[in-house]
Amino acid sequence: MASNSKITAVKRHTSARAAPCRSTMPGSRRATEDPRWADICAALKRIRLRHRCAVRIVDADCACGTMLIAAVRYAREMGFTAIEGRGIDGSPMLIGRARAAAARLRDPAIGLSFEVADVIEAMAVEADAPADIVLWHGDRPGDDHPGLRASLAAASDRIIDGRRPRGTKVLAA
Repeated sequence: MASNSKITAVKRHTSARAAPCRSTMPGSRRATEDPRWADICAALKRIRLRHRCAVRIVDADCACGTMLIAAVRYAREMGFTAIEGRGIDGSPMLIGRARAAAARLRDPAIGLSFEVADVIEAMAVEADAPADIVLWHGDRPGDDHPGLRASLAAASDRIIDGRRPRGTKVLAA
């Protein structure tokens, strides 16, 4: 009987760990299909391995918020107890969708905000208190705008984008 209770305890302990790196939002494409997803998971794991309980993630081109919401949910599954997510996009319609999706997420450990803003100006504000992770597509029209890379690099040491091979960082231009 003692061995059964040990097995149950081990099963309970392993199931309490973060679920595999998967997440979906209703009505959206899977976040796990994004080429940045594996890097996001790896970055969160590295931060958590340093025994951090809080994490701050900024999505500099969030669209309807799918990736950011999936990232904060995954951070919560990993055991982070204070998670701040900030989504920035130039489209009021997409930010409205992101806010609606965020309103369905009811977890007191997760704080999400979405705003319509210019990425360069928003990243200048982020530079005052850099985020742990900044997400950026990096392959969309306008992503080569002068000053954008420098503002992203100032906003965080860890920028995850879809352009470069896994694990590389944006360097100031």
